[in-house]
Amino acid sequence: MAVVKSSLSEADRKVVGEALQGALVDLVDLSLVAKQVHWNVVGPRFRSIHLQLDEVVTTARTHSDVMAERASALGINPDGRAATVASGSAIASVPTGWIQDGDAVRILVDALVTVIERMRERITVTEEPDPITQDLLIGLTGELEKHAWMFQAENA
Repeated sequence: MAVVKSSLSEADRKVVGEALQGALVDLVDLSLVAKQVHWNVVGPRFRSIHLQLDEVVTTARTHSDVMAERASALGINPDGRAATVASGSAIASVPTGWIQDGDAVRILVDALVTVIERMRERITVTEEPDPITQDLLIGLTGELEKHAWMFQAENA
């Protein structure tokens, strides 16, 4: 059942839909990873890293909604269910237990780099079929790169 009609061709809608769905999965998982680390970080830099992790969560949650709503606007059903996120994310799992502040930074840098690389691929594939989606991905990737820079500076 097609409730929402899109101005994109079916082929373009497929490319854009895959990019938006992938972005949604990565962002939902990034928010969960950042929250898990946020709850378990310990060490001398606890407070600053704890607060910085919430900034990543806010970015991921805000943009996951943007990506899902863009998909809906194009007649594409977004899927943020736990099973979909678990099977589609490329972010490494977070270890159980307390996480030392330096390890927390490393975990977040790795997660951010993974997501950024995948977002850059999505930026490339959406250039022609939908510059509007590409623009959303570009803005998001800029924010993620800023977070990655700030976390990398923590362990410099």
